[in-house]
Formats: sequence, structure tokens, C-alpha cells
Amino acid sequence: MSEIPSLVTTRWPLAPSSATDWLQELAGDGITGFMPPPLPDAAWVLNAMYEHEQGPSGLSYDAYHRARVADGSVAPERVGGIDLTGVGIASGGALGRAEHPGPGWRRLRWAELARRTGDPLVPEGSLPSYRCFPSAKKGNSWPLGIRPPTEGSLDRETWDRLIGLLVRYSPAGTATRCLGYYNPLMLGATDFDSRHVRAGRLGDARILYDVPDADFSPSNLWAENRSWVTCTDYDLWATKVAGPTALIDALLGDTEIEAVRLPWAP
Repeated sequence: MSEIPSLVTTRWPLAPSSATDWLQELAGDGITGFMPPPLPDAAWVLNAMYEHEQGPSGLSYDAYHRARVADGSVAPERVGGIDLTGVGIASGGALGRAEHPGPGWRRLRWAELARRTGDPLVPEGSLPSYRCFPSAKKGNSWPLGIRPPTEGSLDRETWDRLIGLLVRYSPAGTATRCLGYYNPLMLGATDFDSRHVRAGRLGDARILYDVPDADFSPSNLWAENRSWVTCTDYDLWATKVAGPTALIDALLGDTEIEAVRLPWAP
């Protein structure tokens, strides 16, 4: 991992902010990511979630956190001398990068959890986010034993798999010239008019997952010829991929990636 910063600098140098002008014209404001329309088709790649092999506990993350505060295992979070334990809810969710938790955990498919709970994969009219799977939670807190999808970033395994499919469905393959945009929220930026853009080859895109500037996969990645574009919105649990139907069909039929079409959000 120590070589990542130098690889990013040499293989994905900074590009002019103006490289995103076409995306702004196409999708509007990009503060949380430029959300493209179908080009001409689109699907949503769902962030991975995981379940412990022993199954979800009857205890929620919030109840577990409160019990640890009560027995002194962890200190209560305080702001201005105020104990926030009774104010906020420990949901179990997180923001940014994620990957397989390791031994004892397995991938929990969204489709499996939907069958188990009776909830839709994504509520009609909504986008993949914290609003999904209300029946799986207790007072907006997930049960211990399930690690829900993170917001704002693909998980590492899905990112790597997506790059592989984009290579396969790009005419120039690994040599496809691409650009990546990181929204100012993930960079902790105060200058919202300065857009952080990098340019490189699709074959080198996996290293963008570990850029030192942000703990996220890129907000947008697109082919220089604009044949496809991805968007991972800062507030969502999924990445929209817009491009040719052959690419979208490949995403929907992939055995590792979990992707869906949302008729109300094409």
C-alpha cells in the first residue's frame, strides 16, 4: 500500500477541472457526484453487505453500544459536555471504503435479504440507501451480525469486478483512456468550485480505490469518449452505471456483482 501514492501520481495525474463540464451539463450539480441519465441504458450496482456465519444477533448495534457505555467498556461520546448516547442512534452503517470483513463472514446478497424480510430490494420511488430494508432493523439500527452497505463508495471487491467488466466492454480494453472525479465532500474540501479530476488508463483504475486523498472509490469514472460513465453518489449505497445495453446486460447477469434496473430512476 505504501507505493499507492506514487502510482496514483504517475499513472493518474491530475487533470483540469473543466474535464467535468460535460457532466455538469448532462447531470447538473456534482457536489455529491454527477448522476448521469441512461447512455442509452443504465443499471445500479449494489454495494456489498455481509453476514456473520452464526447469523444476525438479536441485539442491535445501538443496544450493544449503549450496553458498552453503561458498563464502562467505551467512553460516551460527548460534545460540549453533553452525552450523546441518548441522542443519536448507532446504526451499524459506515461511510466510505469497505471490503470483506474476513473469516467468519459471508456475502449477504440484497436479494436474499429481501426474500427473508419481505422488503423490496429498493422501495419504489427511492434509490439504494439507508431507507432500504426497514424490516431488518430495530429502530433504524442493524442487528449485530450484519454489516450493511457503506455510503458513498463501492466496496473493494465490487470495484475490482466492475473495472474488469468495463475493460471487457470498452473497445480499447485496458488501454481505454478514462477520467475519475472525486467530489469535494469526500476530500473535506471547502472550495466547492475546484473539482478534483484525474486522468489515466482503465487498466490502472483499480489503484484509484486507494488514493490517499479520499477514503472512497471515485464519485465518477468515465471513458474519455463518453461511451459509459459511473456515479457513486456520496449519500447512496450503490453506483449507477450508464452506457451501452451490452455492458448493462453484462452487469445484470454477472455472478459476483449484484445489479438492478430501477424503472423510476433509469
